This record gives sequence, structure tokens and C-alpha cells, in this order.
Amino acid sequence: MENLSRGQRLPLAAIAPNGRIDIGLSAAGLRLDFACFGLGADGKLLDESYMTFFNQPRTPCGGAVLASIPGDLSSFSIDTGLLPANIDQLAITASVDGDGTMAQLASGYLRLLAGGAEQARFAFSGKDFAQERAIMLGKLYRKDGQWRFMAVGQGFNGGLDALVAHFGGAVAAPVPAAAPAPAPAPARISLEKRIASSAPHLVSLVKHATVSLEKAGLAEHRAKVALVLDISGSMGALYRKGLVQQFADRILALGCKFDDDGEIDVFLFGKHVHQPAPMSLANARTYIRDVVQAHPLEADTCYGKAMEAVRRFYFPDANGGERKSALSAPVPVFVMFVTDGSTSDKALTEKQLRWASQEPIFWQFMGIGKGKKSKSKKLAAFAHSDFPFLEQLDDLSGRLIDNADFFSVESPDEHSDSELYDLLMAEYPGWIKLAKQHRLLA
Repeated sequence: MENLSRGQRLPLAAIAPNGRIDIGLSAAGLRLDFACFGLGADGKLLDESYMTFFNQPRTPCGGAVLASIPGDLSSFSIDTGLLPANIDQLAITASVDGDGTMAQLASGYLRLLAGGAEQARFAFSGKDFAQERAIMLGKLYRKDGQWRFMAVGQGFNGGLDALVAHFGGAVAAPVPAAAPAPAPAPARISLEKRIASSAPHLVSLVKHATVSLEKAGLAEHRAKVALVLDISGSMGALYRKGLVQQFADRILALGCKFDDDGEIDVFLFGKHVHQPAPMSLANARTYIRDVVQAHPLEADTCYGKAMEAVRRFYFPDANGGERKSALSAPVPVFVMFVTDGSTSDKALTEKQLRWASQEPIFWQFMGIGKGKKSKSKKLAAFAHSDFPFLEQLDDLSGRLIDNADFFSVESPDEHSDSELYDLLMAEYPGWIKLAKQHRLLA
């Protein structure tokens, strides 16, 4: 076991050839909160979902997880093989919980364990600090394609806020003294910075979405966004050409305007329904490729099953059936439903849409192929894809309110970004008004 001094570096391969390591943390004499920040090559927080701490115990990729090691106050399990390529560093930090400064710390340590055995330890104590309220204890970082660890021991006078600012994040403004203090919330990096850092290819899309929302009077509107994708076999060419990925990027950009968590929920449907991890700024670039590898294309197409899964996810008390009374919710759900063919469960689909009309959820259907609402003649190969049933759903009777819209394209990239966002906002603003009138929305 090696005792590390401040600034000392250690190749991870020397102690953990498989790239998996546990980091144990402890402190005496002062109450500390520990966190792990996932940083890009510029040393800035990649995405708020890569700040791992007591209130957010794992990264989306699972590469950093808050763990529990006997004898340690706190710990992180790190699997570098699961970290995305744009994570260049993991910074391990501690901040004072409550009053006090690091000078009051009796003793503390960070230790590296591989296979349950301690390999190295970095010890620190109050004599190493003065008025600091936070410390960067150590960091894992990439160099020449390999991971290394460095013992840091750098103090920050401002506590957790100073750490977040140092890593490029932004914290909420202080609450005026006269106002009651809200419950503590995790620090949040600004959405614009997160997009520019983690998914710069979305910057232009977000701008186009912003213009369309402003024209629709929805500049400050908040909603959850779900992308429901057909994975029937006939969609194969669209996935291989990257057209579904491009379209998903456009919906994620819309989701960034509707909700500042930087992600959208995704559902896949063919014969069965699957719900992979959300599409986020961190995984956007290869998201569609990765989920289709995990869920290969299927035979059959079942709209109704997919709609039922979406409703159960957002409104679990619905139990798949009709409500006795309308549901009131603070924010609606905007569902982008994409398919290239008809469905084998038409009766169930109609029931789901009627039941959903009593819920704060709007269904935007898009058919890929030929349809009455598509004027383009570019892709004659999609002649099999006409959508009379979706056109019927658009005007379905027996609903509390009109909760759906439909348009067709001959290719997902048929419309410019501005045109697409304008299409998506064609009927949604009117639905919002109706939903509020019927008390589906607060």
C-alpha cells in the first residue's frame, strides 16, 4: 500500500488493470459532504447529471456510483470503461456541511481500493488548510489514452458554491432574508453552458425551437417531452442512414426548451414496448445507434401497446383504463410519436387515445411515408406507407378534448428545422388552452 503526498501521480493500470476502482473517504472532527464531478477536457462540468453526490447517487452511464465501503464515511465505485469519451476527469471533492472551516478537521483520508484491497492512500488534516470550506481531494484523469490518479488537496474558501463555480457550474441566487428559505437543492449548471459543452451540435436546433415557441406564445412554457419510436423491421433503412438520430436530436432540442433537465424520455415499440434510459445531452450523439443495438428491430407494429406504456409511466394510477374524473397536473406531457406503418391493435389504440384525452398529455403523430398531408414526392420507395388510420385518429370521436395531431413526411429530414418546429406547434397551443379549461392542467 502506497502513501501519497500532495501532487503525487499514480497510473491506474498499475493498481487496477481492469479500470475498476473504489475510492473510500473519511474525515474526523468536521462533518463533510463528498462529491464526484465528471469533467470535460476543459476541466468544466460536463453535465449536471455527472455531479455524483448524496442527492444524485450515480451518473447516467453508471461509471461513477455513490457506494458504501465498510469503515469509510463515504465512497465511490468507478468503472472507467463505462465513462463516455468526453469525460476527461473525475474530481473527488469534500465540502463542509454547516458551519466551520477545514482548519477544524482533525484528520481525513482518501484511499484507492482494487478488488477490495487498499492500494494507495492520501491523508489530510486541518493543519493543511486555513479558512477553506471545500477541498478537491484528488482526481482521476486521462493522459495518453490511460487513466491516472493525482492527489490534489486544493482548498476553496467558498465551500460547495466555490467548487461548482470552479467547475463551470452556476448556483441559484441567494433567497432574500425576508423570504422563507426553501429546502436545499443541488447546484445546477446553466442549460446553455451544458448544451454548448456536452452537445454543441444541438445549439442551432435549440435556437430554431426557441423562435417557433416564441411565435406560438410558449416562450416560458414547461412540459415533459417523450419520443416514441417505431422499431419495426421496415424502419431499418431510416435507422442505418442516421435519419432517426437526426430527428431525435431535434426533439431533444425541443425538450431542452420545455424542461431544463436536458433529457427526454424514450419509448421503442414494434411487437413489444421498451423504455431505455432517457436521451440526454451526455449520450445524444450515439443514442439511437446504442438503443437499437440493445433492442433490435422487431416484427409487427403496435401503437396501442406503446401508448399504454407511455400513459402508465406518466400516470401510474390510470391502470391502463378510463378515469372517473379528469387529472390535474402542473405540467403537460408532449409525446412525439413516430411510425412508418399502420398498427395491428387499432381498437386498443383508439381506446388509449380516448382515455388519454382525460389526461394532460398531447400526442403528436408523424407518419414516415405517403399521406394526404404530405406534398413531397422525393421518396417513392415509401409508397407502402399511407396513413388512413392515423388520419382517423386525428379526428377521433368520443374524446373529452382533441388531444392529438398528425402530419406525414416522406423522410424525417423533409422539413427544415424551423419548419418542423412550426409543425409541432400547429395544434399544441390550442390543446393547452382546452386542457386548462377542462382542468387537466393547473
